[in-house]
Amino acid sequence: MSLAIRFSNVHKRFRRTRVLDGLDMDVPQGAIYALVGANGAGKTTSIRVLMNILRADSGSAEVLGTDSRRLGPDHFRTIGHVSENQEMPEWMTVGYFLEYLKPFYPTWDDAWATELIRRFRLPLDRRLKDLSRGMKMKAALASSLAFHPKLLVLDEPFGGLDPIVREDLVEGLLECAGDNAMTILISSHDLAEIESFASHVGYLDEGRLQFSEELATLSARFREVEVTLPEAPTTPPPTQTWPEAWIRESNEPPPLCGS
Repeated sequence: MSLAIRFSNVHKRFRRTRVLDGLDMDVPQGAIYALVGANGAGKTTSIRVLMNILRADSGSAEVLGTDSRRLGPDHFRTIGHVSENQEMPEWMTVGYFLEYLKPFYPTWDDAWATELIRRFRLPLDRRLKDLSRGMKMKAALASSLAFHPKLLVLDEPFGGLDPIVREDLVEGLLECAGDNAMTILISSHDLAEIESFASHVGYLDEGRLQFSEELATLSARFREVEVTLPEAPTTPPPTQTWPEAWIRESNEPPPLCGS
């Protein structure tokens, strides 16, 4: 199996705070990998180590076969990175912003960029500082998709966005990924935001990966079972009758509407 991303025993501290604690994680090429976990779990730090923004205290991370500490301009011509708090040259208009970036990427596709502008309904004559948060994320994503990256890294891209904007972004992601076998690493604290299109999922907690597997396999291992009886039993069934693998068993009747 070819890997687009590999973390090997990565540790990172900020003074006395341990953020990454021996992180091991593999992302297959062509996957849409959802890295989920609560706020503060280490997702953003992991991505910053991966993108050579931060140096790990120990361990290593690889991106498309290259040690992340050696990433340079040539590598970033094939990597897109969009962050929740991404800084952008807000004095530029959207059109000027895209034209400014174009020379940096030999694989920039004018036709695809035009399609992204149309799909995301980007106002080319409006300055970035005058855009809503959702429109800024669309502009950032368009600039990262227009050159057909081999790897796209998204750090909490959907936080605070309305469902329509989120759907627009997801559709653009899926079309580009399907056409170019692009690998996507997307972090989120809310699995519900991305479970509809992710192919793999990893759960990060206190700087350690608790599990990592295909989403279809994970979903197949869990079921929510609800049994409705015509009348409430006079005595609750003994707890020993529940299968041992079940969790959060309850004999309580479902709440009435409006209660």
